[in-house]
Amino acid sequence: MKKIHWRKWNNILHRDIGYLAVGLTIIYAISGIAVNHVEDWNPSYEIRRVPVQTTPIKAEQHDELLQSVLQKMNIAEQPESSFRPSPKEIHVFFKNKTLKLDVLSGKGEWEIVEKRPLLYEFNYLHLNHAKRWWTYFADLYAVALLFLAISGMFVLKGKNGLAGRGKWLTAIGFLIPIFFLIVYN
Repeated sequence: MKKIHWRKWNNILHRDIGYLAVGLTIIYAISGIAVNHVEDWNPSYEIRRVPVQTTPIKAEQHDELLQSVLQKMNIAEQPESSFRPSPKEIHVFFKNKTLKLDVLSGKGEWEIVEKRPLLYEFNYLHLNHAKRWWTYFADLYAVALLFLAISGMFVLKGKNGLAGRGKWLTAIGFLIPIFFLIVYN
């Protein structure tokens, strides 16, 4: 009976699945760092504010005010919607930008929203906004990572393997998240 060399097959599968996982791992790692700091910035969109100034606009009715704002600001694009957060303010919404104007003073700003190149796409995949088939592919990727973690422990043997320093490094890898759970809970 021919002997099965499980470690040889473990290493072959670890190597080849690892190659397959490189692209998505890079995407998920970059996106993970970006969304980890969501309290400090918007990882998917850049928001620019451009000040504007016009003459004061007087109008009582909302529709009349909106038309006056569009005319004074030379805006030909039709807004998606608008509202007045206070009697002296109007917010006019267009695709990817908003005009916020104090109609009494004529001061305001454009708030322009633009996708961050690459990061928007990376976050779109990482946060599973695609849904449908991407969900199953992402699940398959998670299973591949699980396999890589387990098979990686058995790639080497001896003093650099799991029986040697590998057991200590693996233990540290489990203890770090446990430590943070204890500290933060």
